[in-house]
Amino acid sequence: MRLLLKKKSIVLAVLLLVGGLYFISHSNFLMAGLSRSPEAHPNELSWQGELLVSKESWVDRGQYLPLNVSYQLLAGAPATQQRYLSIGISSVQRKKDSYLISTLQSLFSRSSSTERDSMVVVVLLADFDTSWRVATLTEIKTTFALELEQGQLVVIHVPQEFYPPITGLKRNYNDAPERVTFRSKQNLDYAFLIHYCAGLGQFYLQLEDDIACAKNFFSSMKSRIEEQKTKKTTWATLEFSSLGYIGKLYKSAHLPLLARFLFLFYQEMPCDWLLTHFKLVMTQKETILFKPSLFQHMGTFSSFKGLHNKLKDKDFEDSFYTNPLAEVYSDMSPYQKNYPNLAWDAGEGYFWGYAPHKGNHLTVVFKDPTVVTGISVETGSGLKDLLHSAQVDLGHDVVTANKDKSCKEFQKVGAIENGKFEMEGVDKKYSSASSCLRILVTAEQKDWVIIQKIRITTKKSEAPRQE
Repeated sequence: MRLLLKKKSIVLAVLLLVGGLYFISHSNFLMAGLSRSPEAHPNELSWQGELLVSKESWVDRGQYLPLNVSYQLLAGAPATQQRYLSIGISSVQRKKDSYLISTLQSLFSRSSSTERDSMVVVVLLADFDTSWRVATLTEIKTTFALELEQGQLVVIHVPQEFYPPITGLKRNYNDAPERVTFRSKQNLDYAFLIHYCAGLGQFYLQLEDDIACAKNFFSSMKSRIEEQKTKKTTWATLEFSSLGYIGKLYKSAHLPLLARFLFLFYQEMPCDWLLTHFKLVMTQKETILFKPSLFQHMGTFSSFKGLHNKLKDKDFEDSFYTNPLAEVYSDMSPYQKNYPNLAWDAGEGYFWGYAPHKGNHLTVVFKDPTVVTGISVETGSGLKDLLHSAQVDLGHDVVTANKDKSCKEFQKVGAIENGKFEMEGVDKKYSSASSCLRILVTAEQKDWVIIQKIRITTKKSEAPRQE
């Protein structure tokens, strides 16, 4: 019995010794990982910059879920004051073509000086090829010297040693190993980029490096954000493009969680799929997608193996329009709540009515007389519910009949053909200010009708001289 107890004691002591040695060695490994610093890359002319971290999130306040990463600041300087919007772009070397410079040019050229002062663009050069980074950085410094100086543009890099394994990963969805590596690294790139941007702005916008922007996209987004605030509904993501990871906007307070979410599940699925799950766990049940889209995918060749990619956002519009204030009337019966004014107002609504008869109309009465320079009318959805026979008129002298307003006299501007009407330079023929715009049905049709969008461009009319 004593011999048996002695043997058990010896075995227990050996197990404790081995366990202790493992714990000590493992702790040393973790400490080494936490204290490591990136190697110097003198050819990159880079230096370590401090991260401006927001303390709005409980994640950063309590140092929970530490994300061990150090950044090289390649160009620009981190803002000392929070902006309204930070914009994140991750870029890697492409086998065919490069779109980063044109993307940045679109961002800055499509924004006013006031808008640029309220935002900061952060570019993560996420390729491990040093020569490519140096060449790209040189081009950025040459092209955007003013934006870098004014703190509107920052360029960063994360050394490879801070990345977890990106090869030999699980082949979910039976993806090829190269595809798994590409999308997994992309998730990590975005995680590091988002982590850096936490606190730089009140809101964060994720873009890709091959897009074009609508004019004044910043102000358009800001108005949508304010509109969303009035609804007092829970949201984690507002979408300004239906494509991939383009035009997705987040509250900066959520960025520490989003960065860790992407990092934690980086090898499981592509980033746009992960973001759908993030939205759900943040208790946003429905997608909040605004139309028209403010960003368009411009790249012809993918960053993955240079594959050909013709992906386009069908709802993108180069200039986000705002029609002048007006009242809209129609004698065509609307289907459900698809009222006539929705064809005039900005947003994704439209007028949908029952089959029209000859003489039916939709009339827009301007609040103030307006000199119209351009008119655009789009009807139907695909090839269905087009308005087949109709004309577009401009009118003068507002009159009221049966509570509906219209104009006393109208002049025909042109006919709708194939469901559409486009005309520029309208003021060259109709130079005086108009009070109404009318779509007049010229023939009965059996199909219902959708009037998607009515848009006009205007110029200020000269005020009458006072004697």
